[in-house]
Amino acid sequence: MLTFTTHPERPGRIVGGLDTGGVVLSVDGGKSWDVRGQGLPKAAVTAITTAATNPDTIYAAIRGDGLWQSDDAGQSWVFVMDRPWLANAERDLTALSSVDLATGMGGIWLYAGTDTGVTRVPDCFCRWQDVQPGDAMDALASGKQATPKVPLPEGEPVSALVSAVSRPATLYAGLPSGIWQSQDAGVTWLKRSEVIATALAVHPLRADDLVIVNDDGVLQSPDGGRTWTAIANI
Repeated sequence: MLTFTTHPERPGRIVGGLDTGGVVLSVDGGKSWDVRGQGLPKAAVTAITTAATNPDTIYAAIRGDGLWQSDDAGQSWVFVMDRPWLANAERDLTALSSVDLATGMGGIWLYAGTDTGVTRVPDCFCRWQDVQPGDAMDALASGKQATPKVPLPEGEPVSALVSAVSRPATLYAGLPSGIWQSQDAGVTWLKRSEVIATALAVHPLRADDLVIVNDDGVLQSPDGGRTWTAIANI
């Protein structure tokens, strides 16, 4: 399994994207799995996420192809978006997070990590865009200039990306340089830790309570990444 997603309204449900292609779903915390990738291209699922406000809507990024959506918990899929064009090339998505913000067209943004940083698209799937202040229409307006921001380090791949359910504008990103936090929906970023994360999750009620997976095992931080405790080995 290459990537997975959960939703607080569906305890025990795990949806996984496979590096061999396709999607699987478990409703018992991973004890058993059903295939749910009917209709997806036969290529690796590089990132997957569940819609913030609808646990049965799932988004999957397919290597070399683009973004796909399911509205029935993975039973069927439709293509919704090409890969983003960044730094003179189409980029595969390396992480996905559905973020419940009023600034999206329908109140939802899809934030995506790539090998060159973070981009996003509103749930109208009209255009990938740089993260900037304002709402989706501001960003789409002709000639609109982005306000200066403090971005993630330029050119670093994003291996993990998540929004805090209890405080959606708080985002965490895992990069080779460490774990970074934004408290304004990705406009400005602050490095919180040198620890490397290949997967990252936030407690649904406590926005500073993080769990990550890396080569050392499973680590937990109660303070947004300042301090860490090992809770399991892999």
